[in-house]
Amino acid sequence: MTIRHPTRRDLSRATLAGAALVGAPAILTSGVARAQSGPLKVALILPTSGVQAQLGIACRRGADVANDVFAAMKIEGRVEITTYDTESKPDVARTQAEKAVAAGAHILCGAFDSGQTIAIAQVAEQRGIPFIVNIAAAPQITEQGYKWVVRNFPTAPMLITSGLTLHKELFRVTGKTPKTAVLMSVNDTFGTAMVNGIKALFPKLEMPYELLDIITYDPAAKDLSVEVAKAKATKAELLMPVSRLNDAKLLVQELVKQRWEPMGVMNPGAPGLYEQDFLKTMGKFGEFHISNVPWLNPKSPMTQALEKAHAEKYPNDQLDLNGGFTFEAMLVAINALNRARSTHANALMEALRRTKIDQHVMVGGAIEFDAKGQNVNIRSACVQNLKRKPTVVLPADSAAAAPIFPMPGWNDRRRG
Repeated sequence: MTIRHPTRRDLSRATLAGAALVGAPAILTSGVARAQSGPLKVALILPTSGVQAQLGIACRRGADVANDVFAAMKIEGRVEITTYDTESKPDVARTQAEKAVAAGAHILCGAFDSGQTIAIAQVAEQRGIPFIVNIAAAPQITEQGYKWVVRNFPTAPMLITSGLTLHKELFRVTGKTPKTAVLMSVNDTFGTAMVNGIKALFPKLEMPYELLDIITYDPAAKDLSVEVAKAKATKAELLMPVSRLNDAKLLVQELVKQRWEPMGVMNPGAPGLYEQDFLKTMGKFGEFHISNVPWLNPKSPMTQALEKAHAEKYPNDQLDLNGGFTFEAMLVAINALNRARSTHANALMEALRRTKIDQHVMVGGAIEFDAKGQNVNIRSACVQNLKRKPTVVLPADSAAAAPIFPMPGWNDRRRG
């Protein structure tokens, strides 16, 4: 056996290599970490086909213009977005999340629907990939103890509390208060969370009207004549829908057909009534409905930049909370990258946990997450359909018009 003694050159090389390793951050010595050297790969997982397709597409538009807004606002970095279609099905959402992870996504984002979002969250947790929830309100998303999930959207109880508080504010401002109400809700994950939340919170919030009945139905229903007839039979003065897009259209069509004219159609925090396709399809019958939901702050410079970019790329499409929250998900992602200076999952997740973004687009305080990964600083606005456009009417400091309540009858000339 020949023994080779190290030369002076060998010792010098070893010393330099050791010094380099000692001086390197721990995250760069793991063998799998990557420093920030290119775009952040975001897998945007949304329902772009199936019953929720219109809503998923509206979300995607907000992400599509994210890099343009970053450039306009002089925000460093860019996102490289790959869109995955859930087909409006939770099981497909899980499969698509797995596919995105295999393709090398740095961050998962989605999915508008609570059931689909929960499926993605389980994949993120199993695979150790950061997941930013753009829209989904089911409480369990941030109550399961997940370590890889943050949500920049209110929970169902947050939506309900804000929404019903705005109900009382609307009655105070207009001087008109209904004495009775009926709740109609989809029976999916989101709808069930809202119904359960309303049952729990309604007595505590001391609402001025009595809730006469709660009527639930399948979000894929093709006809709501029986459900509307049942609601009408209660003689409630206020209809509170927890709907999606397609069933919101069916609901109002039946209200007109059955000639039921309650004082108002006003949700406690739900989609459907403000959607572009709803307004386009329903025409004058889509006017004066009220959604108590989080909304874009028109006074924010970043909102103005988003509106400009969205109008240039999609001149015929409406920008609403779907696009607003999905854009903010991209903002949260790029903010995390710029602080982590790495696309390694652990570094990104640690940066997400420490997020604090003061300048953003949605109404409310800074974007920051509590120990459960929930942003608790989001506020709702009272958004009424006026002149075929969702318009903020409360709170007063953000209002673009005065609220109209009770709503005019179906054939009132004010409907245009």
